[in-house]
Amino acid sequence: MNISDKPWDARIAYRLVYPLRNTFITPNYLTSLRLLCGIISFVFLSLGEYIYSNIGALFFVLSNFLDHTDGELARITGNTSKKGHYFDLVSDALVNILLFLGIGFGLMKTDLGVYAGIMGGIAGLSVATIFHMRNEIEKQIGKQMARQPNKAGVEAEDVLYLLPVVTLLQLDYYFLFLACFGAPAFCLWVTKDYFSRKILSKI
Repeated sequence: MNISDKPWDARIAYRLVYPLRNTFITPNYLTSLRLLCGIISFVFLSLGEYIYSNIGALFFVLSNFLDHTDGELARITGNTSKKGHYFDLVSDALVNILLFLGIGFGLMKTDLGVYAGIMGGIAGLSVATIFHMRNEIEKQIGKQMARQPNKAGVEAEDVLYLLPVVTLLQLDYYFLFLACFGAPAFCLWVTKDYFSRKILSKI
């Protein structure tokens, strides 16, 4: 794929990791750093305090961006592997589950109480399932065909880069509600798409 066809974050990631192509740094190092930032984000978000929530949101954005760096470095260096790909997928799932769990735990001090944690779990597991099903669709039709449509270099999942705005404006409460109901609905749509393609492939 031509770099100009990639979303903006992937283009920036490519330029940042290109100088690392002949260093000791491997794609797995970047995946590990992405996972670490996601865990730190979870810790801060789960504290439920305004300042900590904002710090957690920034760490999540960093983690989200780093998700592109490992793949770009792997393609540049030709250092790809099934284990590395699996590690990347597991990290994606964990970071997204932890994001919503962190927000949910942080909001348990509100009138939602323990339900906030449950809502975070529902949203997180739904998003992780979406990632899994999209990966299965990629296996069916190829990565290029399964790519998310992007307009002006922006993909649908890039909305998560707005998390610092959500925490800054203290909209976490509404964000959790939206994620709790929206993520399962989208998960069902992606799952339906997967099984529809699977049935068609057997015809």
